[in-house]
Amino acid sequence: MFRQFWLVTVTTLLVLTGPGVPVAAAGFPDHPVRIIVPFPAGGSNDVVARFLAMKLSEAWGQQVIIDNRAGAGGNIGAEMVAQSTPDGYTLLLTAPPPLAVNQSLYPQLPFDPIADFAPVALVASVQIVLAVNPEVKATDVRGLIALAKAAPGTLNFGSSGYGSTNHLAGELFKKLAGIDIVHVPYRGAAPAMNDLVSGHIPILFDNMPAVRPQALAGAIRPIAVAGAARSPLLPDVPTMAEAGVAGFEASSWFGLVAPAKTPPELMKTLTETVMKVLRDPDLAKKLADVGAEPGSLSGSEFGAYLHAEADKWGKLIKDAGVVMQ
Repeated sequence: MFRQFWLVTVTTLLVLTGPGVPVAAAGFPDHPVRIIVPFPAGGSNDVVARFLAMKLSEAWGQQVIIDNRAGAGGNIGAEMVAQSTPDGYTLLLTAPPPLAVNQSLYPQLPFDPIADFAPVALVASVQIVLAVNPEVKATDVRGLIALAKAAPGTLNFGSSGYGSTNHLAGELFKKLAGIDIVHVPYRGAAPAMNDLVSGHIPILFDNMPAVRPQALAGAIRPIAVAGAARSPLLPDVPTMAEAGVAGFEASSWFGLVAPAKTPPELMKTLTETVMKVLRDPDLAKKLADVGAEPGSLSGSEFGAYLHAEADKWGKLIKDAGVVMQ
């Protein structure tokens, strides 16, 4: 029995400290850390990542670099992190698609959303907003539904990309409102917002951090938020349920993960540091100013949340009949 215990112990140590799996160093980090953002610069994911990077740089005394690696609904950036050395120096800060949505959309992924990542923390959550160009002859959701029903298939709605939570919010809107509007996917939130402002698309579902500045400037008209309650940042904008679409609730979030097999002590360092900076009042204010709320889940709790999110979005994709294009 003792021999079996010894063999198991030695085998475990070899797995944890074998070739390609670094042991957590007491002086971590001793050189710059890279956070991969799997979406283009200028969107909500990028904004939140840069806020977090600034605070982590202060906490660690090392530069934290944001590296935007967009493409394939976030899969390109996520794959890079999944295949990187698990030494804490390459992390992924992502919105839901790569970890909780794409497994229900793509027939095959180049990584396992669960097995290939170690959850660090839920960094922030945000409201999704339904907005229209000011030239649209609808000042509320009921008016927009009426326009869509009067001319099925002629109104377009934009999103930050196929399979994004904003796209799925639009699909949920179509289903619950019984309307036919056409999805136009963009390569990120910034170009989608540019086309809404310029009038190239009439409707957009996007996250609060991207919507609020344009709404305050009068460049777009927000007509509903998708969460369970109104946002204090746009207090006059009703929820979708208040606006007449019963059962509508959707939100987005941004989470930080490391490659799987990152040593436990290093994961502990990462998690403790991130949770500490998330309690920083200055960071909380920066997030609040753009419509985001600091997260409070870390480690296994965040892992359980990822499982629940995958189930939720998977059900929506199936119920709404969303198929990969």
